[in-house]
Amino acid sequence: MSQLRPALFAVALTIAIATPAQAAAAAPAIIVQDGRTQPVFSYADAVREHVYVESPVDSDLDGALDKVRVDIIRPKESGPGLRVPVIIDESPYYDNSGRGNEGERKVYDAAGNVTKFPLFYDNYFVPRGYAVLNVDMLGTTRSDGCPDVGGPADVLGGKAVIDWLNGRAKAFRADGTPAVADWTTGASAMIGKSYDGTLANAVAATGVEGLKTIVPISAISSWYKYQRSNGVVYNYDYASWLANYVDTDPEAKCRAVRDRMDAEDGDDTGDYNRFWAERDYVEGLQGDVSKVRASVFVVHTVNDLNVRPDNFSVWWQALADRHVPRKIWVGQTQHVDPFDFEGRRGLWVDTLHRWFDHWLHGVRNGIMNEPRADVEIGPARWITQRDWPAPFAIKASLRPAPDGSLGLRPATKNSTATFTDVTMSENDMVADVGTPNPGRVAFTTGALPLDLRLSGTPTADLRVKLDKPTANLTVLLVDFGEAARVDWRRGQGITTLTEEDCHGESTAADDACYRKVVTNVATRPLEIVARGWIDVRNRDSLSQGTPLPVGTYGKVKWLTLPQDYTFGKGHRIGLVIAGTDSTYTGESGTGAGVTVDLAKSGVSLPLVLGTPLTDVPQDTAKFRGPQRLDLPEPEPGFHFF
Repeated sequence: MSQLRPALFAVALTIAIATPAQAAAAAPAIIVQDGRTQPVFSYADAVREHVYVESPVDSDLDGALDKVRVDIIRPKESGPGLRVPVIIDESPYYDNSGRGNEGERKVYDAAGNVTKFPLFYDNYFVPRGYAVLNVDMLGTTRSDGCPDVGGPADVLGGKAVIDWLNGRAKAFRADGTPAVADWTTGASAMIGKSYDGTLANAVAATGVEGLKTIVPISAISSWYKYQRSNGVVYNYDYASWLANYVDTDPEAKCRAVRDRMDAEDGDDTGDYNRFWAERDYVEGLQGDVSKVRASVFVVHTVNDLNVRPDNFSVWWQALADRHVPRKIWVGQTQHVDPFDFEGRRGLWVDTLHRWFDHWLHGVRNGIMNEPRADVEIGPARWITQRDWPAPFAIKASLRPAPDGSLGLRPATKNSTATFTDVTMSENDMVADVGTPNPGRVAFTTGALPLDLRLSGTPTADLRVKLDKPTANLTVLLVDFGEAARVDWRRGQGITTLTEEDCHGESTAADDACYRKVVTNVATRPLEIVARGWIDVRNRDSLSQGTPLPVGTYGKVKWLTLPQDYTFGKGHRIGLVIAGTDSTYTGESGTGAGVTVDLAKSGVSLPLVLGTPLTDVPQDTAKFRGPQRLDLPEPEPGFHFF
């Protein structure tokens, strides 16, 4: 639990039983009621200032240590006599794409101080006794340096801010005079969506003291997983592209840094190398999960095909293995903030409030005694459970047969299926599955007698031989059956309404009101539930590709992306094995002929069984499936954060 400095602790004990009315009559101080800090400080009168924190890096190679721009809003009463904890949103997006569903940017006054802080964190938490810091990531907005996309500059700039808040780093005002954070307890949180949340993961993985909790939303834990899957490349030269996108300075300034990233990223092989190890926060060179001191509140969605969900599932399991205090929300939309989960906005704000109160103010409000996981199981339908994946899920192996069926029994010895690694869209891979297609093989169960819930990460386990040294393999797990599902492909899964609601206090320059949203729903005859990709060269190692000897069988086993999904009664589970997926990868087909040993191949699913496993039926009649179905691809801008 976070440690309160003696002065603040005494204040908290003195006024903990006071009412808001009594607090207003006295000098404002931290007040706790019903397990929550109360809004007793004036948002309009809050101190708005900025400083420049000295980092330990010179990322732009100009001979001077880079300085991190930190915009601060805090209660007017905060100071040596009333120290407050800090909530930090460090971002590269404050002067380009903006933050949140409405793309808010910082707005400055004549003195260079921010008058409009993006998002609701300042409006809501400053009146409750917090400081909120909007930090410009190095190389972006008003900070020095060059962005290096998850590398040392990204990470150490944010760490320096935590160090400054705890008296271990220097900062300066615009006129060059020293700036001391004598108004804070040093207890800090980092929060943010996407790149912002990634920075929170990265800084926590350094083990920096003073960072008490992080709330990574749709965040990266390994940049390799963001841009690779087992040797398959999603996008080429993406790190340099993203660095250029977030840096609004003249392109020439950081061109050398971007060129170096292109030279070091290993796009030609797709292998994991030192470049990616520097950008790995689970087991990396800069930091790793074993150093994490902070509690972690993870939010992610299983249909996020931007920051793919293996970024949260692997991070979450690593935290669990080390007994890190943690909480999780798992949604079904695409790249969406929990503030924009339909019907959950008020609950999100209150849950976040209680989380920060517990970890930063030391409030004993019971939040750590509640179910650890909130999980969306259908459009805007949520359950709570003890953990995620669902406890007691059982691994069930589904086995393909030469007649196109999928069941619990392995195929007879020497049964095979063949296809060619060609470039195909997912729409083509799942179309008309009962009809032979030279670019894929497909298998389906019979109609399910009851609902069957998948919770966790499926495993593809194939035995294949090739007529060339390598091939890209794709495995798709498909739900065949008409149903209304979250339409995450359209608008990230949400539609923004005109009606607003407000969370926090407002000024003329910065209101606390945001447009409501609803979940997009579509009724279709199928859904692709889980996906997995691998370059056969990387079947044994991500860092050292090895060709499979031509004409020789080899085992290729890997994890797909995680999911939480319910196959409905009467639906069929489909397994599609194909070559190169053009929908979500940047690869080209190798042209290799692939032979699958069906007797020694299958897919393992973590199932929460509502029916005995023996009741998963083998297909008794040839299932053809829907013909060509054009599932919408995400809109332009899909690869942005």
